[in-house]
Amino acid sequence: MLAIYRNMFRIPDLRAKILFTLAMFGVYRLGATIPVPGIDLEAVELWQSLQEAGGIYGLLNLFSGGALEQFSVFALGIIPYITASIIMQLLTVVIPRLQALQEEGESGRKVITQWTRYLTIVLALIQSTGFTYMFHSGLFTGNIDLIPNYTPSRVALIVLTMTAGTAMVMWLGELITQRGIGNGMSLLIFVSIISQFPFMFGQLWAQTGAVWRLTGDIERLIPFIVITIVFLVMIVAIIYIDQGQRRIPVQFAKRVRGRRVLGGQSTYIPLKVNVSGVIPVIFATSVLLIPALIVTAIPFEAPWLQSIFRWINENLGTGQTGVSWWYIVVLFGLIVFFTYFYTAIQFNPEQQAEIIQRQGGFIPGVRPGRQTERHLAHILNRITLPGSLFLATIAVLPSIAAAIWNLQIAFSGVSLLIVVGVALETMKQIESQLTMRNYEGILT
Repeated sequence: MLAIYRNMFRIPDLRAKILFTLAMFGVYRLGATIPVPGIDLEAVELWQSLQEAGGIYGLLNLFSGGALEQFSVFALGIIPYITASIIMQLLTVVIPRLQALQEEGESGRKVITQWTRYLTIVLALIQSTGFTYMFHSGLFTGNIDLIPNYTPSRVALIVLTMTAGTAMVMWLGELITQRGIGNGMSLLIFVSIISQFPFMFGQLWAQTGAVWRLTGDIERLIPFIVITIVFLVMIVAIIYIDQGQRRIPVQFAKRVRGRRVLGGQSTYIPLKVNVSGVIPVIFATSVLLIPALIVTAIPFEAPWLQSIFRWINENLGTGQTGVSWWYIVVLFGLIVFFTYFYTAIQFNPEQQAEIIQRQGGFIPGVRPGRQTERHLAHILNRITLPGSLFLATIAVLPSIAAAIWNLQIAFSGVSLLIVVGVALETMKQIESQLTMRNYEGILT
């Protein structure tokens, strides 16, 4: 195993990509610790000591790598970009102009990417304005005013700083994708979540293990042991399902051209059980955060607005009373929906059947054309159902445990799915680089 990691750094271009990615991680984590100008640092420290990692705030703080609780330059993290990507993906399906751009190839995708960037900046302006108001009003911080000098110039400075931080995070992610290893946006979320793991288990131990040491009641330790075992089992299950695939055989007929015989070989189409990876989980979590972000972006102290936010925080998040079953049910349904939605975007049975027929291939026992399309769609639906249910179940398992034992569990199945999924995808890219140069891969 150690030889494999040595081989990773023997290849000059792969070593440069890995070191560049690590350097960008360092820049990202540095930005997450720099507070925005114009805030009360003592109030921020007081808020950090009193806050609990639950609710919608907990999810936002998790995705920002703890930057939100420090009111840092990167407080919004990558959430605005993810939200903008979701909106553009949905609009691509319903707007013919965007669909035509996507089908144009690389040039069309560049235009869509540019529009996504612009939408990200707009969302960052809206969200930073909302958070600035809430950090001042105390709706989000337990009546602790983080911005005592709440003047238009001070608010404009904070909003512009947080928006610029979001733009820089987006730029760092694109740099990692272009010059580093792996998908930059996914890796930034990966680093954000990993950085919070010590705090997550520390908080869980404080609620269970520390109480057991004081009282001697062994029952207090049972939730910690069970959740830790489930955590390890979930990692193994995610890796196992991620490697699962259905191989559809494809036979190519022999063709004679002059004196040469072409074709005649057989291959297969690998359909993964989880075709869409962790994207549905990220999308579902982001959509679940949208209602809260909309409410926070409306700086009014109307009682009905405060009651709406309170309901959202208690029922779609994990409020002070523990995890809400509304949150579990809605998150489960959203993950199943986005798994089917993103799978339909990634794999088009009609297009795949046309490609097979055009190349002179066929699936044994299935006629080319319309029957091949129906056959592929049937198989895709059958393997997507267990894949989507698995993703949704893993995502809500820690929340179910929190609801049963009435605990504040900072880590979630969402975070675990993202961490394991992104790690596997990145390792596959490194393995392909090693395999091309006749080195042993990491996952083999």
